[in-house]
Amino acid sequence: MGRGLGLSLAQRFGREGFRLALLARSQAQLQNYSGALELDGYTARAFCADAAHPTQLISAIREAFRQLGPIEVLIYNAYSGQDGPASTLSPEALEATLRVNLYGALVAAQQVIPSMRARRKGTLLFTGDGLALNPQPHQAALSIGKASLRALVGSLSKELYHEDIHVATVTIAGQVKRHTPFDPDLIAEKFWELHTQPPGHWKTEVVYQG
Repeated sequence: MGRGLGLSLAQRFGREGFRLALLARSQAQLQNYSGALELDGYTARAFCADAAHPTQLISAIREAFRQLGPIEVLIYNAYSGQDGPASTLSPEALEATLRVNLYGALVAAQQVIPSMRARRKGTLLFTGDGLALNPQPHQAALSIGKASLRALVGSLSKELYHEDIHVATVTIAGQVKRHTPFDPDLIAEKFWELHTQPPGHWKTEVVYQG
């Protein structure tokens, strides 16, 4: 959860009546976001967790399930970058980014898939990046992480399609910034469109180019 795309996503799904479980590292910021959303008439709860730490992520998702009920839509919007080229990227630095960009996404998905399978209903949405399609030398770690995430989404999508669970990514090929073609409100609409696609017409990826 953050003030950019995270907030726009919360507002977009909240307008449709969804109860919102907000996850982020900062408890203070989470309380600010949940409080503001509640004032606007949404149901929002804050759950503090660092996506790089699986135990925290698992605990937060389980508590969200306990407080708000079965999770119909999971949106994984966390990312971690490390500037620099692959030729000087240490395995330790790459590992640190993968803990957020890939491992956290896998852990979060695995927490909600069992209940979605039981209900034969659910949507898993992930925030992708144009770097997965066009990797850049000065952003090697994020390029690798987003490409790995894209592969994870593709794998999960094929695995879960026949169990009525929609898995998809919005691959954002530009910098998210308000009052531009990459305004987070416009991008959030693409997430909603993916969620509401009828069975038989599901897309695994939307490449958003502004």
